[in-house]
Amino acid sequence: MAHEIEVNGTRHRVDVAEDTPLLWVLRDELNLTGTKFGCGISACGACTVLIDGEAVRACGVALADVWGPVTTIEGFGGPDALAPLQEAWVRHQAAQCGYCQPGQILQAAALLAENPDPDDAAIDAAMSGNLCRCGTYPAIRAAIHDAAASLSEA
Repeated sequence: MAHEIEVNGTRHRVDVAEDTPLLWVLRDELNLTGTKFGCGISACGACTVLIDGEAVRACGVALADVWGPVTTIEGFGGPDALAPLQEAWVRHQAAQCGYCQPGQILQAAALLAENPDPDDAAIDAAMSGNLCRCGTYPAIRAAIHDAAASLSEA
């Protein structure tokens, strides 16, 4: 059955079952492979995307339950420049292997949209569901603080 979904500002029509996880719609139907498969049970955060600005685990949301526009890492920031959060990620070398980073960045974006000046405790709480096997948590925290400062100056 065909369904419509808005992803990164573009309407798409996909012919999949309504209970198909959003993760597989993004990766297999729309070829947006920046959203990663990690655990399949919404526990690791690798598949984090934004739905109507809210950070959610794409593996745990069925297509029929998508309630608004979806933003993936491919649609985050501008077409010709990195978003301030992505620039901070680069400055602080937050990525090592990089596998979890799309989910980390989108989770951090949701945090900064809700709390533009988070302290360490707020960052740790918001990011606690996003696992990084390389252990770059201090660099991630520093990048979030850096991005918050950049965004407050803008």
